Amino acid sequence: MKALRKIDQAPGFTLVDMPEPSPTSREVKIRVLRTGICGTDLHIKSWDAWAAKTIKTPITPGHEFSGVVVEVGSEITSLKIGDHVSGEGHIVCNLCRNCRAGRRHLCMNTISVGVNRDGAFAEFICIPESNVWKHESGIDPDLAAIFDPLGNAVHVALSFPLVGEDVLITGAGPIGLMAAQIARFAGARYIVITDISEKRLELARTMGVDVAVNVATEDLRSVMTKLGMTEGFDVAFEMSGAPTALPQILDTVGHGARVALLGLPSKPIEIDWSKVITNMVTIKGIYGREMFETWYAMTAMIKKGLDIAPVITHRMHYTEWEKAFEIAGRADAGKIVLDWSENA
Repeated sequence: MKALRKIDQAPGFTLVDMPEPSPTSREVKIRVLRTGICGTDLHIKSWDAWAAKTIKTPITPGHEFSGVVVEVGSEITSLKIGDHVSGEGHIVCNLCRNCRAGRRHLCMNTISVGVNRDGAFAEFICIPESNVWKHESGIDPDLAAIFDPLGNAVHVALSFPLVGEDVLITGAGPIGLMAAQIARFAGARYIVITDISEKRLELARTMGVDVAVNVATEDLRSVMTKLGMTEGFDVAFEMSGAPTALPQILDTVGHGARVALLGLPSKPIEIDWSKVITNMVTIKGIYGREMFETWYAMTAMIKKGLDIAPVITHRMHYTEWEKAFEIAGRADAGKIVLDWSENA
C-alpha cells in the first residue's frame, strides 16, 4: 500500500510502498478514503522541538480520516465489512482511575494515532474496535474525515451554556470557525471572532459570525460598543495559541465569564491572575474530545442541519501532499482534505 511516512528525524515526509497492516483480534482494518491535515501533522512534518521530543521514527502520521471497514478481527461484534467509519484518535488504557470512572478523555496513558502509532496517511489503517465511530451509510467522506477536529470544536463550544450569551472566539482557523457554527446552532446571541488573516476572517463572515475582527487593525472594544455590549463577553474560546489572545480575552470578558482554551501556545503567556480571581473567571483546558459523548453530540447536530462543510477549502489527491501541506501551513486556508480513494 501507499503511505506517507516520517522516515528520518528531520523535516519532511516520504511517500512509500509498505505492507498492508493486519488487524488483531480486537481491531478492524479500514480502507482510508479521506484524510484531513491537522496542525499536529504540520509539527511532525517540520520536525520542530515538540516533534523531535515526541515522535519515534519511522511512523505514519495522520489521525483525521474516514473510510470503509474491509476486515474485522475475530472478537469484533459491533462492526462489519462495508461500514462507513471515522476513528477516535486517542486510544486509552481503560484501567486508570479516570477511564474506570467513565472519563476516558482524561486517561493519563493515552496513545495517539499518528503520533505514538501508525496513523491514517495511508491506504489502510488498523485501530481498536472501541475507537471506531460508525456513520450512517451515505455520509460525505470529506465531512466524515473532519469529525475529529469537529469534535474538538464541539468539546470547546459545549463546555458552557450558550443560549443568549455573547461569545468571543480568538482564532479563525478551521476549529475556531466550526466552534462559531456550533455556538450559533446552540443559541448564542452575538458571536465575535478575531484573527489577523483577512482571508480567514472573510470565510468567517460567510459562515455566519456577527463580527469578524482583525485585531491587528481594529479595536475589539469598539466592536463591543457597536453591538451594545456593556458588561463584556460571557463566554470565550481561545483557539489560536497566540500569546496576546488570552490577555485580550481577560480584558474583554465580564465578571463570572467562562473561558475554554484549546490553542496551544508556543511560549509561556503572562496574564493578570488578579483579574481572573477578582472577576471570578472560570478557565477550562480542552484537549481532544469527550469519549464518546462529543461524538454523539456532533453526529446529532450534523443530522439536524449543522453545516460545517464550508470550512473545507481545499480537496486534493494524496499524491499532491507536498502542495497540500504548503497550503495548510499558510494562515489563509481552511481545512485541507486529501483523497485516498482508489478511483480518485
